[in-house]
Amino acid sequence: MRERLAAILKQFAADSGTVHLMGSDGQLYLVAAIGIPDPVLEVIQTIPIGKGMAGLAAERKEPVNICNIQSDTSGDVRPGAKATGLQGSIAIPMLVEGRVTGVLGVANHTERTFTDDEIARLLKAAAGLYSEMQPQD
Repeated sequence: MRERLAAILKQFAADSGTVHLMGSDGQLYLVAAIGIPDPVLEVIQTIPIGKGMAGLAAERKEPVNICNIQSDTSGDVRPGAKATGLQGSIAIPMLVEGRVTGVLGVANHTERTFTDDEIARLLKAAAGLYSEMQPQD
């Protein structure tokens, strides 16, 4: 999973990323991370639906796109996210047949607003991450 995440980050010229999968208890569990500081990794191991960018993306079933999480005032960014030092960030729900199976997070150290085209490609990449993990018949 980490190798696939690295390929996505390279494709989108991003500095860091995360992959969370939906657990049977309805929470998101971290399965891969690149470029995330250790203290933040501890905090994001489990994310409740509706909390932080990943939890909101899962709840809304749509991307949460923040140009600069350091100066964001939308309320979508939790205080711990600022500890990453990242700015432009997006959380993409992994949608399979309308069901959220996880969330892909991608971020940069500089301000960035992901374009509609990039969001469409990230949605496809996120759905592909989930399908790659499923056993093939």
